[in-house]
Amino acid sequence: MLTSALGKSVGDVMAALAEKFDYLSIEDYLAGEKISEIRHEYVDGQVYAMAGGSLKHNLIAANISGLLWSHLRGTSCVPLSSDMLLKTLGKRFRYPDVVVVCDDDASDDDQIRESPILIIEVLSKSTRKKDKGEKRLEYLAIPSLLEYVLIEQDFAEVEVQRRSASWQSAYYFLGDEVVLESVNATLPVEAIYERVKNDDVLAWLEQQQAG
Repeated sequence: MLTSALGKSVGDVMAALAEKFDYLSIEDYLAGEKISEIRHEYVDGQVYAMAGGSLKHNLIAANISGLLWSHLRGTSCVPLSSDMLLKTLGKRFRYPDVVVVCDDDASDDDQIRESPILIIEVLSKSTRKKDKGEKRLEYLAIPSLLEYVLIEQDFAEVEVQRRSASWQSAYYFLGDEVVLESVNATLPVEAIYERVKNDDVLAWLEQQQAG
């Protein structure tokens, strides 16, 4: 069993087992995640270590999580951070940057959620292809999901895909307000990028100050 392996970190053991046997069971994966210092995503028996995020990434995730937390106070739904594991399509488990779930989530495991209504990913050069590709396909296949949001960190752009619009993309930029139908919220783009320093934000702030 995974938890009985000695002499290596849990993350190293998980990766080594998956490579050696070409498959790591879901049970061993979940057991390892409970005690691992490194988060891993799980795709059909293989595990992939999650890299740490940049300052811009963390600021954006914190901003939108805080905005949603304030908006959803007193409701049956709550935003959760990237430490919450999400079961997606088939035998796959992901760590979205922000996910909103409600009290009727199908999971009975505190480590996992299964029925999100909103998923948010903050994009970077290294994650953009996966977030817009295979993860998007997994997320949109979740029956409960109402919206998928992708936020660029290196420039100011927010993409929203809605089930109500047949998953067609809508784009928002600085000066716009992002409409999130899933949680009945309207968020200013500049609030999502508060304290973030990229070229778009700095130019926009300079323009605002110039009047």
